[in-house]
Amino acid sequence: MASIFTRIISGEFPGHFIWKDEKAVAFLTIQPFNDGHAMVIPREEINHWDDLPEDLAQHLMTVSQRVAKGCKKAFVCERVGVMIAGFEVPHTHIHVIPVNGLGELSFANARDESQEKLAENAARLRDALIELGYEEARCD
Repeated sequence: MASIFTRIISGEFPGHFIWKDEKAVAFLTIQPFNDGHAMVIPREEINHWDDLPEDLAQHLMTVSQRVAKGCKKAFVCERVGVMIAGFEVPHTHIHVIPVNGLGELSFANARDESQEKLAENAARLRDALIELGYEEARCD
């Protein structure tokens, strides 16, 4: 059975996308720790991040860095944290999270977010990525 992420990527379920390319996508999580909390996900359904082919792992990290640059431009944050946990969904995903302290990198901070707020934050982040020259953000 396809993962929830595969179903979002295919359009079966809605997603607030901020990046699409041939190998990866990024969209906002519906339970963010902070505004702008995105997930970078390979299109290919691979459960464990350490099973990613090296070239795909490198690509996901490059996309994560670019999303982080967009987060810094779109949201007030001291840093952008990255987390790979992998327990929530059996499909590799990198959390990219604008943060102002280490304590904000905790699933205890996850909150349900309205679709309206997610759409607003996704637009802000896409605009920032496009301003930085990343055409892959033209995905709405």
